[in-house]
Amino acid sequence: MKKQYSAAALLMFGALATSAQAQDASRIQTKVLGEDNQPVLVQFNAEGKMAYRGASSDQVLRQQLGLTTADQMVQRSVETDQLGFTHQKFAQYYQGIRVEHADYTVHAKGGVVESISGDFEKISGLNITPSLSEKAALAAATAHVGASKYMWQTNEADAATFRPAGELVIVRDNRKSAENGPLVLAWKFNVYAAEPISRAFVYVDASNGAVVMTDAIIKHAAATGTFATAYSGSRTIADGTTTGGYFLREGTTRGLGIETYNCKKGNSYTAATDFVDADNNWTSAEYNNANFDNVAGDAHVGAQATYDYWKNVHGRNSYNNAGAKIKSYVHFDDVPGGAGYENAYWNGSVMTYGDGATRFRPLTALDVCGHEIGHAVCETTANLTYANESGAMNEGLSDIWGASIEAYAVANLGFTSGGVKAKSTWLIGEEIDKQQAALRSMSDPKSLGQPAYYKGQYWVATTSSPSNANDQGGVHTNSGVLNHWYYILAVGKSGTNEGGGTYAVTGVGIDAAAKITYRMESVYMTASSTYAQARTFAIQAATDLYGAGSAQVTAVTNAWFAVGVGAAAGGTTPPPTTTYCTVKGTSQSYEWIDLVNLGSINRTSASDAGYYNGTALSTSIAAGSSQTIRFSAGFASTAYTEYFKIYIDYNQNGVFTDAGETIVSGSSASTGTLSGTFTVPATAKNGATRLRIVMSDASATTSCGTFSYGEAEDYTVNITGGAALAPATLTGEATPIGNELARTLEVYPNPATTAIQLLLPGNAEATSVVVTDIRGARVNGTSFSNGTLQIGGLAKGMYTLSVSDGQKVFHQRFVKE
Repeated sequence: MKKQYSAAALLMFGALATSAQAQDASRIQTKVLGEDNQPVLVQFNAEGKMAYRGASSDQVLRQQLGLTTADQMVQRSVETDQLGFTHQKFAQYYQGIRVEHADYTVHAKGGVVESISGDFEKISGLNITPSLSEKAALAAATAHVGASKYMWQTNEADAATFRPAGELVIVRDNRKSAENGPLVLAWKFNVYAAEPISRAFVYVDASNGAVVMTDAIIKHAAATGTFATAYSGSRTIADGTTTGGYFLREGTTRGLGIETYNCKKGNSYTAATDFVDADNNWTSAEYNNANFDNVAGDAHVGAQATYDYWKNVHGRNSYNNAGAKIKSYVHFDDVPGGAGYENAYWNGSVMTYGDGATRFRPLTALDVCGHEIGHAVCETTANLTYANESGAMNEGLSDIWGASIEAYAVANLGFTSGGVKAKSTWLIGEEIDKQQAALRSMSDPKSLGQPAYYKGQYWVATTSSPSNANDQGGVHTNSGVLNHWYYILAVGKSGTNEGGGTYAVTGVGIDAAAKITYRMESVYMTASSTYAQARTFAIQAATDLYGAGSAQVTAVTNAWFAVGVGAAAGGTTPPPTTTYCTVKGTSQSYEWIDLVNLGSINRTSASDAGYYNGTALSTSIAAGSSQTIRFSAGFASTAYTEYFKIYIDYNQNGVFTDAGETIVSGSSASTGTLSGTFTVPATAKNGATRLRIVMSDASATTSCGTFSYGEAEDYTVNITGGAALAPATLTGEATPIGNELARTLEVYPNPATTAIQLLLPGNAEATSVVVTDIRGARVNGTSFSNGTLQIGGLAKGMYTLSVSDGQKVFHQRFVKE
């Protein structure tokens, strides 16, 4: 049903006056913008902190986010941390409807607002009236899941509680873009499938019934598991007594309890039974049997160790910080009596462990247990959406907690290596994997097929249609970047990264690294956080804990640089600190930038999902010198006409629109290397600045914003021998490419009376031809065959052709005489 809030329950905000905006700007110390140009972090200077002393959170958010009367921020929680900060968390609503994944936090200390952070969606004119009923939307959601049976159709005692109820929300349509699709009104359902098992939030467009997004609740971690006494030797366990013996149920010593049950190779939780031992001496002679019953002990002590870690290291009372009971079910099989279930997962309520088969031993190792409960921690803190970059960090954080809990248990709880393989902090799932060293390596991700560098080798491109088939956009692969960052931060490392940058990081130790990461996750991250935002939040978390300019802040910053996210803190020439507008192509199905070469910058690549941040790569160019830049387009098949625009921010003011800053402009349909020669103005400002290359199939594309087909890339150039200060004016004109002719849809003769000829780029065959009039209405009276369009039946006037070659659509006007 539609969930709305009354005016009394909402914080209502008005628009800002221009004078107020100017006043607020003077209060800001740092403002970091996201790809949508909305602030993800705003820190206030001394003046701003005084201005906001005792101010209400609604006033701060109203002024800094520019909220209108249609925007509401509903308080979700207020938490005070060990540093004395109070974090007031808000959920965004638009005309009373929840804006999914959009949350903002006001951070204050001693009654003074220090900063605000989060994800805010700027919305205007969105229709909030559904044209699709909740019933029809649920039918679309279940059709999308395609299960043969759902949990509400089973014989479970609480089966009816799983029947989904619809909630109207506003969410991004991920079919249009993996990260930045348009906002739509949607029905949200929690769909729990029993056969095959899955559980996810499914979002159905409330206007047309299309599934626009899914967010997995059961994280299908095919490389994860839980641990048992089979893996950690003889452990002291806390359990309970029952008639005739002892069972694996600890009372309320740890929160509301730790409980472990036996699914008996079935898939029913309500049919699960207790493990019972007569004398509370759970020996290997009794439990190291053909059923692997000893793994029940591993799941139990693994949950206990995980609880102890969160309580003793981070002061967190169970995964939800409210003492939630941790329930584990072992010997689970999705097909009752089947060949063995090769998975483990957190289903939103309980832990579930299979016995493995060909690939895995029983999935109950300690780091896997910590990993899975780590998903529960994320769900109750940042709640990172389980797809693409946010999903990769969701997985990465769980690996981080799995490794940290394993290290903690070995160092502080006396855990040993009791299985076939020894425990290794920086390997994930090493004890359960039968086929290779481990599932993932945090110290050397590439050794097991994961990227160690953002959008580097092994990076999986994000997708607008995340599913289990594509690992929700590579979440178990791209997590390698966050994993490696954490390893470098904790242990330290030096070398040259894939972007050619040299780095040297002094490790801060796993305890400090964990505290920084936990604060990043629990205080600053939101559901839609990206890797770039994680860097911003990690630096802020380290600053909160250890102070600005501390060794820990330097290590955090340089560890991010080492894995290709952002600039180094020192020792390497960083890209400019000026904030630049974002730019990105939404589709690379047919073309992308595959070469950029200027001086020592020489990068060839495949598609980079619309944008590549190459600011870690730099070259020096002298003021007054003549330079040649080389570049080219890559194509999936047909070579289309592409428009290249290349910019250098010579005066370092954060924009590319000043005179003389467009250094190359032109079009080409060539697959070969193109070039442009330009002269660096003598008045260019000394130092590091931004080089931006934009390639689009549309001539109107500019240096900022999103565009349809193509890509953009950013690099750093260091100006030498120029002006000490930014020049007042620049001179120069863009160099045309000049060595190729543009090829588009050709229409001739034009005007015409009876017929026109159509010629597509590369002499491609037209698969669809549509004619519309000046109103945009489709018209009849034409026929097309063999490249000829018969137009004798049309009235005189101007028309528009839309012609497709099966990949892209070209538009051209013609006149019927």
